[in-house]
Amino acid sequence: MAPLSTVAALVFQNFAPFELAVACEVFGMDRSDMGLPGYDFFICTPEEPPLRAKGGLFSLDTPYRLPDLERAGTIVVPAAEDVHRGTDEATLEALRKAHARGARIISVCSGAFVLAAAGLLDGKRATTHWMYADLLARQYPKVKVDSRVLYVAEDNVYTSAGTAAGIDLCLHIVRLDHGAEVANMFARRMVVPPHRDGGQAQYVDLPLPVTPEGQDLSGTLDWMRQHLDRDVSVRELAHRAHMSPRTFARRFLAATGTTPHKWLLGQRILRAQQLLEGTDLPVEMVAEQAGLGSAATLRQHFQRQLNTSPQAYRRTFRRSA
Repeated sequence: MAPLSTVAALVFQNFAPFELAVACEVFGMDRSDMGLPGYDFFICTPEEPPLRAKGGLFSLDTPYRLPDLERAGTIVVPAAEDVHRGTDEATLEALRKAHARGARIISVCSGAFVLAAAGLLDGKRATTHWMYADLLARQYPKVKVDSRVLYVAEDNVYTSAGTAAGIDLCLHIVRLDHGAEVANMFARRMVVPPHRDGGQAQYVDLPLPVTPEGQDLSGTLDWMRQHLDRDVSVRELAHRAHMSPRTFARRFLAATGTTPHKWLLGQRILRAQQLLEGTDLPVEMVAEQAGLGSAATLRQHFQRQLNTSPQAYRRTFRRSA
């Protein structure tokens, strides 16, 4: 079997510069001056160079082609050229053979679409950029798409979320190969955190509701936002909207796509995020002001919705009030 320390980046026309640069930075840089181990890194392509970067910013050349994947123990697919268009069968077969012989297969961002097309994610949990998660699930229903996490590892196949999550995954690979201390030194050299807690759900804005014409609930929604700390019933909200509870529930679902309870919970979590980012309030008080009652309830919802804790979220996103 090829050594895991031999790493190939599989690149296509219109490649994503940042995603490729992540693999180059982690696996392609010589850090022997710091006494750190290195990787044998190369870039290969199924197409004829020069390869254009997205936007035509620059192009690159490489002498390595698909057959060279056979000597790689680790293969990185930085991104798919087009998530709506399939990858050529020769490339997919090369990835299948590599996985069958025990190679470690890694995708960054939309590279998960290439792995899915090859069948390497069938029946497995996987992730990709949150903007593409629903599309990945629709195109490849056998894949268990988890859009909340930064990266997933299963059966020697590794997938990561958008852009910078590729750094998290590649440093995780270094951690697996050489231990936490070496991975921390890689991260220090790159001036990035050695490990980020949580998931990409932390980086997705909770959507504000859009109220269709003829279903004007804007006044009620504004009141709900201003009184997140109050425990209100559907009956009370319906009374404020001058509707029966049944009509209110039906129109609320049509206007927001969810129930009053779930909408309030999303707004309360969003309010808690804002308080954690912009104030020094204790977590207990954040929970009270956001309408979540107690710190324990706040922690429960943060773990469920954002895959992190309130304190970890504050450490990551704290800014001057």
